[in-house]
Amino acid sequence: MKTLYIVRHAHAGWSNANLPDFERTLSGKGRLEAGEMAHRLHEAGARPDVIISSPATRALETAGIFGDIMGFGSEHIRDEPAIYSGNVDALAGIVSRLPQEYQSAMLFGHNPAVSLYGSWLTGKQLGQMDTCGILRLELPAKMWGAASRASAEMSWYLCPKKHQ
Repeated sequence: MKTLYIVRHAHAGWSNANLPDFERTLSGKGRLEAGEMAHRLHEAGARPDVIISSPATRALETAGIFGDIMGFGSEHIRDEPAIYSGNVDALAGIVSRLPQEYQSAMLFGHNPAVSLYGSWLTGKQLGQMDTCGILRLELPAKMWGAASRASAEMSWYLCPKKHQ
């Protein structure tokens, strides 16, 4: 069995209207969200074998906060350009190519792609993920390449709003 955590980046700011979307940073609220959710995940015993993130600043910042709290250095975070501009097919391709020795993976990205990918994997309409929402999916197959439409079971969904 494989475990996939899908994480939408934390709340981003628009403090500098001149920045392109790709370079938007987390807001203060976003940094707090990311820290809170990373602690919850760490306390739940989550320890992914790999962290993969969109290279957009806000996603990498979120992944970095999670990595720090979970004991990973930034050198263990792999950025994957296809996540930023991606869709369900792009995310499915990234997951299907993961090394088989990995039992769990954590993917940081953006809406609508991450929400649509979670719905596609479970075969259920899950709705839009909240900022810094975490979806934990169990894939009963032994191979990442078997992750396909309706092949996963949702274990749980956590978001900052559910813990306020």
